[in-house]
Amino acid sequence: MKNIEDIIRNNKDFFEDAEPSEGHLERFNRKLEKRFQVNTITRSIVPYLLKAAVVTLLITLSSLWTWDHFIRTGSSRMTLGQVSPQYKEVENYYVHQVNLMEGEIVNVDLKNNPAQKTILLKELKSMDSTYVSLQKELKANPNDERIINAMIEHYQTKLEVMTYIVNQLKTIRNDNQNKKENENTKL
Repeated sequence: MKNIEDIIRNNKDFFEDAEPSEGHLERFNRKLEKRFQVNTITRSIVPYLLKAAVVTLLITLSSLWTWDHFIRTGSSRMTLGQVSPQYKEVENYYVHQVNLMEGEIVNVDLKNNPAQKTILLKELKSMDSTYVSLQKELKANPNDERIINAMIEHYQTKLEVMTYIVNQLKTIRNDNQNKKENENTKL
């Protein structure tokens, strides 16, 4: 670096007299502009607007599909509670009882045969499909006492079956516990 400084100092007269060639400043400005244009990226808002439009369209279409396949299909059915307040009380009672029994069945530990529990839960769900068809019939004929009675009988039957299953599972569990206690006392 000192060499260059010495050369410039020694030839100071040469550098002060000479003018740059014509067009030097224009070429220098073009080179500077070129250098700074490469580093600056011009961004357009159009791609972002297109992405936002596509996302909005997808959300709208998925909402419409969900409405059509899940929510609106539920409106093709009618519950007992929609018929009268008395039937609503009856329905609430049975729904509560069925939920309690279902909770007990789900919480029962079937270590020996978990496939049995799966089959049992599937059978209970298949009973619900019968009830769904009764709800659709009730929607078509809201004042038909036969359908209302069939729905109540369905709840009663389901509750009886679930009570029987829970009692049997408790009996099996108690028998297994008694066997374990007897084996422990023999040792």
